[in-house]
Amino acid sequence: MEQNQLDRETFSCSICLDLLTDPVTIPCGHSYCMKCIKTQWDAEDQKGIHSCPQCRETFTPRPVLKKNTILAALVEQLKKTGLQAAAAAADHPSAGPEDVACDVCSGRKLKAIKSCLVCLASYCDKHLQPHYDSAALRKHKLVEPTRNLQENICSRHDEVMKMFCRTDQKSICYLCSVDEHKGHDTVSAAAESTERQRELEERRGNIQQRIQDREKDVKLLQQEVEAINRSADKTVEDSEKTFTQLIRLLQNRSSEVKQQIRSQQETEVSRVKDVQEKLEQEITELKRKDAELEQLSHTEDHNQFLLNYPSLPALSESKGSSSINIRPLRHFEDVTAAVSELREKLQDVLRDAGTNISVMVTEVDVLLSEPEPKSRAGFLKYYREITLDPNTTYIRLVLSEGNRKVTLVNKNQSYSRHPDRFTYWEQVLSRESLTGRCYWEVEWSGTVRVAVAYKNISRVGSGTECGFGYNDKSWVLYCNSSKFTHNNIWTSFSGPVSSRLGVYLNHTAGLLSFFNVSDTMTLIHRVQTTFTQPLLAGVGVQYHGDSAEFCKPN
Repeated sequence: MEQNQLDRETFSCSICLDLLTDPVTIPCGHSYCMKCIKTQWDAEDQKGIHSCPQCRETFTPRPVLKKNTILAALVEQLKKTGLQAAAAAADHPSAGPEDVACDVCSGRKLKAIKSCLVCLASYCDKHLQPHYDSAALRKHKLVEPTRNLQENICSRHDEVMKMFCRTDQKSICYLCSVDEHKGHDTVSAAAESTERQRELEERRGNIQQRIQDREKDVKLLQQEVEAINRSADKTVEDSEKTFTQLIRLLQNRSSEVKQQIRSQQETEVSRVKDVQEKLEQEITELKRKDAELEQLSHTEDHNQFLLNYPSLPALSESKGSSSINIRPLRHFEDVTAAVSELREKLQDVLRDAGTNISVMVTEVDVLLSEPEPKSRAGFLKYYREITLDPNTTYIRLVLSEGNRKVTLVNKNQSYSRHPDRFTYWEQVLSRESLTGRCYWEVEWSGTVRVAVAYKNISRVGSGTECGFGYNDKSWVLYCNSSKFTHNNIWTSFSGPVSSRLGVYLNHTAGLLSFFNVSDTMTLIHRVQTTFTQPLLAGVGVQYHGDSAEFCKPN
């Protein structure tokens, strides 16, 4: 009987789980009932791709189905001989505690191999045979053995529930359809099951398609991980080589400067010692002459004194202290100052370059970013405190509130000279460089311009290369006139700007947005571009008393 069961599984349709009827074999080699596979593929027609329910291989276009006559003959032979041999076998298994027992067996209950949803009974091999022999019984629906057959009986009318009430979404019997469910939307249970089966297959198809899509995504992501790791490793290696070369260049330059200093030290010390030695020789000579003169000065014999005095050698011309010019005691201090200046320049270069490098690193964004905020609370997650840089402030601008507020006054302020200061335009920039996602708010009064700009915007002079919005290095919103400009291209927008303005920057995505801030966030203007450098926040004012403050959220 085990061999017979194996034969049944071999020649069964995996869709209806019954022996093949009008068997067809599709291109992948699996076989199904003609009706079953047609129903399956009819549901897939709208997708244009047809698949095998077992191996999921897809076919485009839809294959033409032809009856497999050899397989059909084998199935018929199995029905006639295989089941008869199995029924004749003496070793029918008895139903165990966990098995479904045959409802027909008397005495020793044999294990059921199928349950009939029409007869509402379970059958062993022997008593199932009529369902294969009788034309009427062959139409019955056979399923794997189940104990839940009584759930198909209507508890009210004790009838088989062959109907389904779509109104109440429950199985009913025919008497229910003309009684308590009269007037409801009712169909046969088979029709509803077919419809649900079609929906189920569609859902399975969708799920399987999503599985395939996700598997492709996982594979792509894995490839991306490998690419990121390769790129990061290569970049780290190249960066280390570059920085090592820079360090070596600095070390070499340090050695050269040290050697130059020592060489000049040796030269200057040698020159000084030469002069020092000559002076010491002159001192010795002078002391000797002074001793002779002193000795002569003690001669009491006038004639002897007068005789010896002319014979004294004449003194050589004295160089005197005025012949030696000692410079102020600076020596190599100028070199120290030059090295310090080089250090400061290098620090500036490294800081700016480091910021640019950081921007490039953070712009490595493989996956889609989080969606843009919709509410003020969402924007405040990216809040950035802005402080203004006194070194950039125009001379008639006064900073207050911890360098967060700027006001235009009539009197020049006592600011020191600085190359970053705007000399003509009434403008000021922030200390903070802005990259990634940032949000800040500005309270303004008067004629005010709220801007962002690159650090390398020009500062000196009255030209358009310095004014916010008049060049390709800055973007500015005119709060009082409802206008926006970049590179001297002007855009007008409708509606006034509220006294509190919100600015949102997504540097990586190249997005700059301005909002009216009140109980709700109202978009004023949005810019989509590509930012190539870190940005600074900026503000400009025009008349006496105009002010703007980068306020803290409340």
